[in-house]
Amino acid sequence: MKLSRKESTRRRHGRIRRTVFGTAERPRLAVFRSNQHIYAQVIDDTQHHTLAAASSLEAEFKEQMSVGGNCEASILIGKLIAQRSLAKGIDQVVFDRGGNLYHGRVKALAEAARENGLSF
Repeated sequence: MKLSRKESTRRRHGRIRRTVFGTAERPRLAVFRSNQHIYAQVIDDTQHHTLAAASSLEAEFKEQMSVGGNCEASILIGKLIAQRSLAKGIDQVVFDRGGNLYHGRVKALAEAARENGLSF
């Protein structure tokens, strides 16, 4: 029986979350990708707090771009999340791709965050 794409993503996400855990010293950079938007959060799993966040729904993003579901949008979100994390003193994170394949928009966001100062 072949699984649907959504079910495959859900299963991959479960496997990833068993091993990826964010601490105060090295929080988790979680990425969620929908058809029209992309979201990124830096999360401390020990305290259950979101330390920084960026999404393609924000007014700051919409001033620069109108479409949130392409690679250019992901690059901008990666840049924003890196800037906001560095402003809070976070320079090392653990990357959580959220069950998505490391390709396309998720890869673009990760590489943009790396280029702007985050290390993972």
